[in-house]
Amino acid sequence: MRLFIVDAFTDTAFQGNPAGVCLLEDRVPETWMQAVAAELRLSETAFLLGDSLRWFTPKVEVTLCGHATLATAHVLYSTGAAQGPVEFATASGTLTVNRHPDGMITMDFPAKEVTPATVPEGLEKALGVTPVHVSKGDLDLLVEVDSAETVRALRPDIDALAAVGARGVIVTARGTETDFVSRFFAPNVGVPEDPVTGSAHCALSPYWSAKLGRTTLTGAQLSERGGLVRVTLAGDRVHLAGHAVTVISGTMQIQPPS
Repeated sequence: MRLFIVDAFTDTAFQGNPAGVCLLEDRVPETWMQAVAAELRLSETAFLLGDSLRWFTPKVEVTLCGHATLATAHVLYSTGAAQGPVEFATASGTLTVNRHPDGMITMDFPAKEVTPATVPEGLEKALGVTPVHVSKGDLDLLVEVDSAETVRALRPDIDALAAVGARGVIVTARGTETDFVSRFFAPNVGVPEDPVTGSAHCALSPYWSAKLGRTTLTGAQLSERGGLVRVTLAGDRVHLAGHAVTVISGTMQIQPPS
């Protein structure tokens, strides 16, 4: 079976967020998919069988992943396996992707509204900064801080963040060169820091659209690799757009058990 590594939310190799993409030929055990994801040690590996798409971190299966969906769509378009809109059946419902003439790929994802929350015990100490505002969604905590430089300079205590009790912690601020910036930490699912996180932007989009009064925004994720995510809020959906680059294309040598 074919296996790819794709850098997502970037048009430059070795930037953005690398994802594994495995094109399955038949059903395989979940334990085997988890083992492949653990072997690759990427923040997510996508497994596609027909139109069914699943995502695994090195530790667990997740219900929504933006960059690995973008990577999967890029593989289908770049290999000629797909043209025009593609629908994936996922744990988060049907996700539609489409490629534009300039190579940009747009994904239609569910918006993740967040509501104001009290600051969880230990969060401020774990992050090493004082939050301006804390909100909670169904997946993650969203923490606004005072500036983009504060976001960039974060050196959180990852073990302490794991005790917060959410899939992950999104730290964000208003941007200077982009509309907003963010970083994303998810030690509870085996990802200490994710380089660029599409699913986090499902919460960042409605949050910053409400604050800035616009539905089309650009976010920069300020991880070491970095990446750009263009977002458009459309009711209860978010359109996430970005480029992707294939860096490795090969064949899986270890076959799953029958």
